[in-house]
Amino acid sequence: MPIQLAIIDGHTLIRYGLRELVAQHPDIEIIAECQAAAHALGMIAAARPDVVTVDVTLPDGDGLQLARELRDNYADLGIVMLTSKQEDDVLFRALETGVSAFVTKTAPVEEVIAAIRHAAVAAASFTASGLAMAIARRRELQDRLALSPRETEVLNLLYKGLSIPAMAVELYISVSTAKTYVARLYEKLGAASRAQALMAALHHGLIDYQQNVPVNTAQACPGPAQPRHKRDVPDDQAVDGIRGRPRTEPVPAGIALASAPGGIPAGS
Repeated sequence: MPIQLAIIDGHTLIRYGLRELVAQHPDIEIIAECQAAAHALGMIAAARPDVVTVDVTLPDGDGLQLARELRDNYADLGIVMLTSKQEDDVLFRALETGVSAFVTKTAPVEEVIAAIRHAAVAAASFTASGLAMAIARRRELQDRLALSPRETEVLNLLYKGLSIPAMAVELYISVSTAKTYVARLYEKLGAASRAQALMAALHHGLIDYQQNVPVNTAQACPGPAQPRHKRDVPDDQAVDGIRGRPRTEPVPAGIALASAPGGIPAGS
């Protein structure tokens, strides 16, 4: 009995190409196809294919997210991800999603057919050309980005929005030493500013966004308290529906993450 294949791809030309390719191999038969994530689950439920090819980028959604839903619902379904993005991050996301194979759209036709056949007999395993090289590149990057305990502390304080003088106080070091740590951290992350450094750290998993989200990134972090007088609003007036009243409250000093400077100016 031939492998029953379904196709989920938003590109008409890709679907046509797969039909023409499969037609040359009697052990594979296309039984269903659609072009959008919205129709995918219903199509799979009705057709019950052995293998499905899914484009990473669909017109109405994320192909990897769809693949995760398919894996959760159909443990034995072979899932082949097709992509035009030759990026290690996409490959590793596919691996973590639980797909059976990962193939670029520029791969030789023999590789596409081999991936479909692999998915049909080993849905729970993963195959991708270039996987070993991608793993090697990731390890090299991890080694380059390995942070010392002190650098990790500095990164977390940057994420919390502390200025360099505030970091010096927090870490019991001089401002000059704090600047040196920040400069080294920027160099490792290939960044020229606080925002770039934090984006790189999030991207490489050096910061756990879910666990370390600041309470209010728009607010400055703790430092010496300074008084700030808010504008008095008479009781019979309101701003945005909230009645105001004169008040004075301490506001933490420091530099908010949203307004972080582009480099490392003195005293920042």
